[in-house]
Amino acid sequence: PPLAPLRAATLKVPAPRADARPTIIIDPGHGGVDSGARSISGAYEKKIALDYAKELKRQLEATGRYRVALTRDRDIFLQLRDRVALAQQLGGDLFVSLHANNNKSRKIKGISVYTLSEKSSDAEAAALAAKENKADVIAGIDLSDQTEVVSKILIDLAQRETMNLSKTLGNTMVEKLGQVTTLLRNTHRFAGFAVLKSPTVPSILIEIGYLSNRAEERLLRTAKHRAKVTAAIVKAIDAYVKSQKTLNRS
Repeated sequence: PPLAPLRAATLKVPAPRADARPTIIIDPGHGGVDSGARSISGAYEKKIALDYAKELKRQLEATGRYRVALTRDRDIFLQLRDRVALAQQLGGDLFVSLHANNNKSRKIKGISVYTLSEKSSDAEAAALAAKENKADVIAGIDLSDQTEVVSKILIDLAQRETMNLSKTLGNTMVEKLGQVTTLLRNTHRFAGFAVLKSPTVPSILIEIGYLSNRAEERLLRTAKHRAKVTAAIVKAIDAYVKSQKTLNRS
């Protein structure tokens, strides 16, 4: 049977929005019955993703510049749409989903960064416009009285802006990660992952490496590498937020 809808109250929610700092939503991939990929040594992607998410949260909070929330802080299953819904409920300014990759070839290694593809954006805008309850699709705008055509246009405009911001963050993330670890060729990629489809929260998905590569799998499980990778993610978020503040002032 389908799981009950996710309730934000079950998670640790940051302080009320009176706090003007940007809100970063960190999403550890998989969880619970969904183990994700399995490494050569038998470690599960869900555990590795959660370890990296907790370290990223720790480092972001240590700067004092951000409010931070995890979509899950333990080994539980969450539906993909619930992860997106939570980011919007908490007024997220950025959404970072963390995963680890797998491949039949054990030679492939390196980090990759994904943002939403144009094709997926079109399909999602149409699907959201067709929803019966459209009051929460775009934060602060009630589309309930609008026709499906008008709703789709408004949602599409919001999502295009969000996609552009996601691409900017993705490019910055590739730059910073490339300074500390191996990158997969064509590092910034575009796909239709469900967790990237928020119409209002810029979102990226980071594949932190390949569990199917023996050397990289060993590296991914070390605290030193985890701290180094998450520190680079923090630098990318810092650079992105700073650039957006500069643009907004101009």
